Amino acid sequence: MDIADLAERISKGERRGLARGITLVESARADHRVMATELLSLLPQERRALRIGLSGTPGVGKSTFIESFGMMLTAAGLRVAVLAVDPSSARSGGSILGDKTRMDRLSRDPLAFIRPSPSQTHLGGVARRTREAVALCEGAGFDVVLIETVGVGQSETVVAQMSDLFLLLLAPAGGDELQGVKRGIMEMADLILVNKADGDLKPAAMRTRADYAGALRLLRKRPQDPEGFPQAMTVSALEEAGLQDAWTTMQELHDWRKKHGHFDRARSLQAQYWFEQDVRAALLAQLEAPVAKATMKDLGRAVTQGRMDPAVAAQQMLHMLGRG
Repeated sequence: MDIADLAERISKGERRGLARGITLVESARADHRVMATELLSLLPQERRALRIGLSGTPGVGKSTFIESFGMMLTAAGLRVAVLAVDPSSARSGGSILGDKTRMDRLSRDPLAFIRPSPSQTHLGGVARRTREAVALCEGAGFDVVLIETVGVGQSETVVAQMSDLFLLLLAPAGGDELQGVKRGIMEMADLILVNKADGDLKPAAMRTRADYAGALRLLRKRPQDPEGFPQAMTVSALEEAGLQDAWTTMQELHDWRKKHGHFDRARSLQAQYWFEQDVRAALLAQLEAPVAKATMKDLGRAVTQGRMDPAVAAQQMLHMLGRG
């Protein structure tokens, strides 16, 4: 594979080249990891897209929202990339839901690019290499990158470590719905969007928005927020209502953070976070080497049979890895 040629094709915005590049960075093969690192270093570093992370409870309409929202952005002349992280099959490791098939209009838009990725065994609602896929989309010249996560969970907030704005999408419900959402993810959210604010559900959506607006006022103010943020708003992805207001609010928050230095500071902290994560992942990968696996098995058997203390066995394992 000619990495320099692939980097040039991605830099020109070639969709097929971008798809091939994402496949490369998602690969776990050692030789592919070397090529992926080289590819990332050859891309234009000055290009920066607005990275928007999106999470929400299952069935809230994330895919419908992304399609309507993405179509609105492309109609304004913006290039939009969607990285939809799907739950994985326990058997094959492949995507279960196939988000691309649920965004048929957006997938045909020449200004849009949709890439579903299986989450595999990675926690946090995003695939391990999603951050590198985002960098490839930026290198390809996309203006907005939408990162859709698997769904609300305990470690869902990882998406906030790779996005500039974090949206939490919720369905209309009573105030008791507050009990079903983790406080941690609410503290991460920059904008809460109550979807399905149409038809008979519109009054319920308005009440839910008021409930969350009240809950947000009780949270501790964050330094990266201007007055009035985070906000709760209502949208209807089906009727495409409220989408422009939500986009205007996102732009206002993004511009304020850039003006006051929070954008660059957040990007720097995110880079440090992913450096540390890559180091940890590389250290864990050493345990998959044949010699390490055999040693782990032998030490594990000794611990199980009571012939060795777990702490002593762990120390021996670390010594074998050269870390003791």
